[in-house]
Parts: sequence; C-alpha cells; structure tokens
Amino acid sequence: MPRDPNTLSNYDDVRTTHVVANFEIDFEKKRLVGSVLLKLKSLTDNLKSVVLDTSYLDIESVGVEDRTSKFTVAPRSEPYGSPLTIQFDKSISKGEEIEIDISLSTTSNCTALQWMTPEQTPNKKQPYMFSQCQAIHARSVLPSQDTPDVKATVDFNFRSPLPVVASGLPTGAKDYLPGKDGKPGTMLYTFKQEIPIPSYLFAVASGDLASASIGPRSTVWTGPEELKDCQWELEDDMERFMEAAESIVYPYAWTQYNALILPNSFPYGGMENPIFTFATPTIISKDRQNIDVIAHELSHSWSGNLVSNASWEHFWLNEGWTTYLERRIQAAVHGEPHRGFSAIIGWKALQDSIERFGEDNEYTKLVVDLKGKDPDDAFSSVPYEKGFVFLYHLENLIGKTKWDKFIPHYFETFRMKSLDSFEFKKTLIDFFASDAEASKKLKDLDWDKWLFSPGYPPKPDYDESMVKACYALSDAWESRSKGSKTEFTPKPSDIDGWVANQSVVFLERLQGTQTLSAADIELMGKTYAYDTSSNVELVSRFYVLALKAKCHSFYKPTAELLGTVGRMKFVRPLYRCLNEVDRDLAIKTFLKNKEFYHPICRQMVEKDLFS
Repeated sequence: MPRDPNTLSNYDDVRTTHVVANFEIDFEKKRLVGSVLLKLKSLTDNLKSVVLDTSYLDIESVGVEDRTSKFTVAPRSEPYGSPLTIQFDKSISKGEEIEIDISLSTTSNCTALQWMTPEQTPNKKQPYMFSQCQAIHARSVLPSQDTPDVKATVDFNFRSPLPVVASGLPTGAKDYLPGKDGKPGTMLYTFKQEIPIPSYLFAVASGDLASASIGPRSTVWTGPEELKDCQWELEDDMERFMEAAESIVYPYAWTQYNALILPNSFPYGGMENPIFTFATPTIISKDRQNIDVIAHELSHSWSGNLVSNASWEHFWLNEGWTTYLERRIQAAVHGEPHRGFSAIIGWKALQDSIERFGEDNEYTKLVVDLKGKDPDDAFSSVPYEKGFVFLYHLENLIGKTKWDKFIPHYFETFRMKSLDSFEFKKTLIDFFASDAEASKKLKDLDWDKWLFSPGYPPKPDYDESMVKACYALSDAWESRSKGSKTEFTPKPSDIDGWVANQSVVFLERLQGTQTLSAADIELMGKTYAYDTSSNVELVSRFYVLALKAKCHSFYKPTAELLGTVGRMKFVRPLYRCLNEVDRDLAIKTFLKNKEFYHPICRQMVEKDLFS
C-alpha cells in the first residue's frame, strides 16, 4: 500500500520528477488557464497508465509524447477529488521517462485559490489572487501526484496584468502583450525551483505588490501602502533569525528568503512556500512582537520543505520539528527564557485542541489515521505542540550537547526526501547505536505511547521566569472577581515592561479559570487598552474572555473583527464563542463575510457553526 492514503494517484508505480506550469491569471473570470507539462519516471515494468489527482479542474486535452493515449476523469470521490487516468497504447518500462502535456483551467469550485475584488483589498485599487495548497488542495490547481511523498522540480510561467510571486527563484518578467478591448496588458513572470518540492508547496500570488529589502538575502512584498510598516516590522530580525537557524542545522539551501504579507483573508499565520513565505498581516502589529511567525516559517526551510513528512498522518514531523527549531531560534536571538515562555503558550494551545477534540480522539495522537478522511479536519495545535514536547523530551533524555549533533545529521540524511515516523525512530536509534547510555535510553523509551496514544503527553518543566508576573496578575484579578478582601486596584502600570506575549499568557490563564464578570472585563479593557491594541493576538484573546463572561458590549466589536481578519487561529475560536452567546449574530456575521474568507477557512467555520 502507498504510504499516503490521501492521494488517488498511483505514485508507487510512477513518480513526477519535473513540472512546467504555464498559466494565464484571468482576474475577470477568476481562473488560471493554460497547461501543465509533467515529466515522470516509471518505477515498474509494464506501466500502462498514470493516475493523477484532480479536483474541480476543467481538463481540455492530454498529450503524451511518442505514443497514443486516452484519458478519463472519474466521478468525484470525497474528499479526494476526481482521479485523472491516462492510458497508453504501449507500456512503459522501468526507468523510462515520459512527458505528459495537459491543457486545463481551474474552476469556480477551486479550493486552493482566493480571488479578491479591488474592494476587498487594502487599497481597493486592483484585484488580488493567492493560493493555499496545503494539505490536499494543489489538485484543484493542477493535475498532480498530490502527496508530500513525491517531490519534483518546478518551472513557473505566469502571465498576469499585475506583479506575480511564486515558490521559486524569480528569473524575470518579459514578453509584454498589450491588452485588447480595454483590458490591461500582461507580462510573463517566470520562476525556477531547482530543489524538488512536494505539490502542497506549489504557490502563486498576484496583485498590486511592492517590495523592499529586509536583509542581505531577503525582501518583503506587500501592498504599496503597507510596505513601509512591513519593512520596519521585519528588518531588525530577519537575518538574525536566518543565522541562528543555520547555526542549529546547516546553511540555508534556497538562496533567498522572502516574505509576502498577504491581505487579511489569508487563513493561516504563515505558509512556508519556498523562497516566498506567505504570511498573515496580523504579524504586522507595529510593535515587532508577533514576528516569531517568521521564525516558524523560516524553520520550515529545513523541516517540511527540505525534509518532508511522507503523508499527513505524520504531520508532526513537519510541524513538531519546525516548532522546536522556531523556539531554538528564539532562545538564540532573545535568550533561553523565551523558549520556555513560548512553550508555555504552546501548551495552552495544545490544551485547547485536546479539549475541543476530546482526550480519546484520534486527532490527538502524534501519528493519526487519515484513511478516507480530509487532512484539514485533523488540523490543530496537536502536531505542532505535542510534536514539540516529544522532541524537547528527547533533547532532555539524551542531553542537549548530544542531541545537537543529531539535528544536522537528521536533516542531512533526509535532505530533499520524505519520511515517516518509523524512519525517524530508526535514524535516531542508529545514530546513537555506539553510545551505550543514549542507546539504552532510546530503546527503553515507550515509543508506541508517544506516537500512537491520544491525549496529553507528560508536561515538561519549562523555564517559568517570564510567566511569574503574568500568573501573579491573573491570580490578583481572579481573587478580586471572587470578592477577596485582598486590596487590588487594577492600573495601567500592572503591565509596564511586558512583551505582548506576557499579556497573552495573562489572558489565557484567565480563560482557563473564567471567573471574571462582565464588569471586570469592562474595567480590564479600559485599564490595559487591550481592545484598542493593534496586536490581534491580544485583542482576540481579550474578546474570547469577554464573550465567555457574556460581556455584551464586546459582541459587536467581535463581529467587526471577524469582518477584518481571516486567520483561522483567531476566526474559529471567536466564532465558536460568539455562537455560544449570540448565535444569531454569529450566523449573520458569517453570512456577511463568507466571501471575504479563504475557501479553506470558510469550509472550517461552516463545520464549526452548522455541523
């Protein structure tokens, strides 16, 4: 059986080695139209057909070099789409390469692309389009072996009336064609990705874009009006993050590391598309407090992009490792206490996910069963945070000095490859085979419990030096809310000198106890100005606290925030909470803004509200 149950392709028989994507970006009809050339290599003798993943694609024609072929598109098989089968008149031998040229266009049902009208963009001047292909949405953009177990090099050729970025190194803009019938002219924007990547890292965006330098090998791209703020937010730390990551693993492989700050509807904190990380505008908080998202996406340059999980059942290998590296970068740049501080915030996110799923739920395991399931349904903090806890446990078990020697070995062993959890285990045990002490500890480790048991892992002892003040303040508010005679009068100086994440810990701790009244929430908002902050990390958590306290004065501001932010980290919890206290307002808000949200976010909120 193939390692990846979430693809309909026959990738164990034949593998894609190179992709040439030739598309025109048609903003008027909201589609990509063009062709895809796939180069494939047979892994078996007597190969008579190739099966590719597609979803809601309009396939016009299929051509195969030097042979006669016919193609069929099967009916949809939810949630995996419609397999495209290409049959040959004569078989292909093992090791033989073929080229398949497919003419196609995307359709209005495409789940990977969001098309925005000028009115939906920040400056309301030009339309905008961006992709989000993880986990299995690339098949709605191009026929592919849509599995992280297959990697291929890619040439991107996009014709557009507006600037384009894609997940390859830019190789120029050329061949201007004047527009007809009042339409704008177009340029051909080209990119080359010479490091093999899985299909979910296929990425493109086009819109009213401008760029600025944020480091010797990094630029930021965003709307012209937002460019100065984005540059200021990122320029101090970008190269420091890169140098820290390189000192932990090995030199950065992708030449450039750039950030595209997307419009507000982007559904994730960031997407680690190679060379161009796609990032949420919520990291631009005007205080440089939320750019650890960039440290996370940068870490994916090693974990996920160079070394990939073989299937979404082993997603923790991408996200657990990336969260671990992100926190090592934080420790290198800001000091070791910041690693423990971030891990404490992460533990709260893990708690929230496990409580939402239930401790016995399949999706609270590190290695999950996704046969017949949509990987998006399993998406949560679990692979990130439970994966981090496992790696942090291994670091402490073996000793940091020894563990740090394994890190580059692991990433070199699987460089440009995909692996599952069993290969990770074998590689770790083999590396320490000559170290009797470490070897015994690894063999005595209850691997099955760590990998396959649902619920909570053992909670590590983290450095709490940065959270003590947060806990003390939350305890004071809780005592006050219970009518304690202990004198506590809230004042703005309570949070003087705090970084934003200390307020996050303070608010999340109060969410856990939930003893505050609506009057307490009103007072907190006025005292600490959380509700007027530009930092959505703070505002969203304050609104969750307000909704749980049934503080009516923050119902409408919550609905307004939901109309301006599309990041699922904020959108889904706020909708769940608003739904509990005012379902009519929650439904009305969603219906009003559903076209603003990316298709992935829209589908997940619909499940939250209507399932």
